[in-house]
Amino acid sequence: MKAKPFLFGLAAGIVGGTIAVLFSTPQSGQQLRANLRSNAVSTKDKLLDVKQQADSVKQSVNSLTTEIKNNIPLIINDLKQTITTFTEEIEPSKNNLQQEIDALQNSISEIEKNVAQFTERKQKTQEKLSN
Repeated sequence: MKAKPFLFGLAAGIVGGTIAVLFSTPQSGQQLRANLRSNAVSTKDKLLDVKQQADSVKQSVNSLTTEIKNNIPLIINDLKQTITTFTEEIEPSKNNLQQEIDALQNSISEIEKNVAQFTERKQKTQEKLSN
């Protein structure tokens, strides 16, 4: 949302509301002028306050934007470095696990071979006994 149209609309609403209230109440000319002056001063003060708050918000947004622009690349670089370090640290464990997996697969192959030989011997023994 743009600040200028909002502030313009707010100011127009305040001024319009003030004028409507002043002219709808029965007053003498002197009272009306005094009320107009006090309301004008009050309206100026309120508009100045709104402007200061808008400037403060704008300044905060600019500060946040600058901080984000400066910190995002640092965070990304830190994250990349952490990932690289983690990858380097787990590499030896990864290699050890791969060697253990290979050894287990070899053991399984030997066990399967031994079971097959045992089964063959058992069948040959049973055939000899049946003959």
